[in-house]
Amino acid sequence: MNTTDISIIISTYNAPEWLEKVLWGYNNQIYRSFELVIADDGSKQETKDLITRMQQEVSYPIIHVWHEDDGFQKSKILNKAILACTTPYILMSDGDCIPRKDFVAQHIKYREKGYFLSGGYFMLPMDISQKITKDDILQERCFDLKWLLANGLKKSFKNNKLNSGVTKAAFLNFITPTGATWNGHNASGWKEDILAVNGFDERMQYGGQDRELGERLFNIGVKAKQIRYSAICVHLDHPRGYKTQESIDKNLAIRAVTKKQKVKSTPFGIEKLGE
Repeated sequence: MNTTDISIIISTYNAPEWLEKVLWGYNNQIYRSFELVIADDGSKQETKDLITRMQQEVSYPIIHVWHEDDGFQKSKILNKAILACTTPYILMSDGDCIPRKDFVAQHIKYREKGYFLSGGYFMLPMDISQKITKDDILQERCFDLKWLLANGLKKSFKNNKLNSGVTKAAFLNFITPTGATWNGHNASGWKEDILAVNGFDERMQYGGQDRELGERLFNIGVKAKQIRYSAICVHLDHPRGYKTQESIDKNLAIRAVTKKQKVKSTPFGIEKLGE
């Protein structure tokens, strides 16, 4: 049996119903040598109870990293989760993104020193998100385009994400106009690179804090590979009460400085100035 060689960070906040579906998705992976670190931005007891139960029911180790609820502080809890990872390679996704059974395997397949991997997600409407059962996850029905269309999914070019074989996926990864960026719902990289840029900028709340991390990785010479059509996860719908124009504008200003001044390491990250 392989030793654990990849850490998966899953961010969550008071969404135990969605988190449970995601955790079953990771129990279905064909590549199983991983640990899962839950970055919990202050959820209530219900989430803790779920995690305690799932630790007994799934085949992989779950580490629960939690801090007190202080509004949207995802950057802070992600930094704490990064430090809790015990392996040299980190995959980040969200507690509303169910991974296809080859999700982790695809990140393992394409990982390479000097690069991070940029994946995407397939967004589901609320009615289908609620309809998905544990059995639908374990039998992979929630990734089956026929099943999704039968349950009300609209036809779209984006549906190619779900029915592309290896060759088609590689071609679509190559031709997509979407840039290879660090996407918090589906990206992976070497822990030493993430630590070299000092993790996430904790001044940043909702809106682009993941992209800004990737921009600093670019500034230290790390390149990116596009795997949005290979590493598949479906995104469950939810309201975004924490989304404000103020936080988006603030984050855009920070990102502009990162790009213009080619900032490599944030002083507002894992290690703080003066500590």
